Amino acid sequence: MTYAGGDTGLLGPGWSGSAAAAATGDTAYLRALLDAEAALTRAQAALGLAPAGAAAAVTEAADPARFDVGGLAARARAGGNPVIPLVADLTKAAGAEHGPYVHRGATSQDIMDTATMLVAARTLDLVLGDLGRTEAALARTAAEHRDTPMPGRTLTQHAVPTTFGLKAAGWRALVLDARDRTARVRASLPVQLGGAAGTLAAFGAYGAADPVALPEAYARELALAAPLLPWHTLRTPVADLGGCLAFTAGALGKIAADVLTLSRTEIGEVTEGGGGGSSAMPHKANPVRSTLIAAAARRAPQLAAVLYGSLVAEDERPAGAWHAEWEPLRDLLRTVGGAARDAAELAEGLRVHPAVMREHLGLTDGLIVSERLSAGLAPVLGRARAKELLTEVASRTRTEHRSLRELLSEEPELKGLDLDDLTDPARYTGAAGALTDRALERR
Repeated sequence: MTYAGGDTGLLGPGWSGSAAAAATGDTAYLRALLDAEAALTRAQAALGLAPAGAAAAVTEAADPARFDVGGLAARARAGGNPVIPLVADLTKAAGAEHGPYVHRGATSQDIMDTATMLVAARTLDLVLGDLGRTEAALARTAAEHRDTPMPGRTLTQHAVPTTFGLKAAGWRALVLDARDRTARVRASLPVQLGGAAGTLAAFGAYGAADPVALPEAYARELALAAPLLPWHTLRTPVADLGGCLAFTAGALGKIAADVLTLSRTEIGEVTEGGGGGSSAMPHKANPVRSTLIAAAARRAPQLAAVLYGSLVAEDERPAGAWHAEWEPLRDLLRTVGGAARDAAELAEGLRVHPAVMREHLGLTDGLIVSERLSAGLAPVLGRARAKELLTEVASRTRTEHRSLRELLSEEPELKGLDLDDLTDPARYTGAAGALTDRALERR
């Protein structure tokens, strides 16, 4: 049986070539499996359950370059997971004297789950770095455009004015929410060690006076958390991973959705720093970074749903639920890792066009400030008359194609009012500036 080769990312431009892709590839998983096996031998040696020489020999033998990842993939079918053939190969590589200490007392799921946590930890570290780049760039943008007015839009239509600074500060707040959730999950990722059925019985049989101490020693070797219990069928760590990754994809997806809207040809209030080309239309500069992030945000919830479904795991090792996690979790890690990379590039290169935003504030001939006028005219005319007048003038604005300011200036009842102030959209951004400042205080 031949190995067809790894996933090169031909259909995954959102993650292809990213650091997350390398951190979740077959070679990275092989490294994590070997790290998990070597750490287990070292942990047992630290507790006197294996000779120091065995720990050194197994660690030296656990070099990914010495193993055929393609061959392991082919041989994994026989037992349903890659740990079984890997243990055979690592035992042989460690030599006759020290080979018996490879995998001693453990089960395949111990190694597979621990390796998965290692892959997740290494990938989340990359994601956190890119989220940090993204929030820093958005903080700069929000501060620079604190008072840049633009149309606020609700249900696709102009609502009232806002500022681009407040919008960027909101994007940053979501990124920080994602960072905080990701950091908490990263810190809680545990080793898995329970033996055949989660009782640690085999370690006692091999001489451990206190088998419960072994998972703690194992965790120290790998810089992961020590679990309260073996979690063969208690899949909180995997579900939490799925949740934080899906949230992160959605948070970044919100930014992408806004950029995609604002960069439409007929809007043009922002553009990506480096747009992508078209195979048919030379004039195009497509918002590719935003497009790829949006695609990731659509995929992530469905991948996370598989992980949540796998919480329903029967007995002390399920047939299928555990196995169903592997591919969607890896896809989720690399999908979100790629989206975080793209978000950092998007935020750092985003081009903002204040003049276009200011021009668009006038598209409704002043109707964008009707809310302000309702409040401003009520003390002068009374609430009922103010509403009646504004309804009439708004209708004439549409039919006569004259500005609200011009029509109101013709009303005798409004002589002496500062209509320039009342009808200037840039002067009706409320507390946007203060809200932006407040948001930027968060670190």
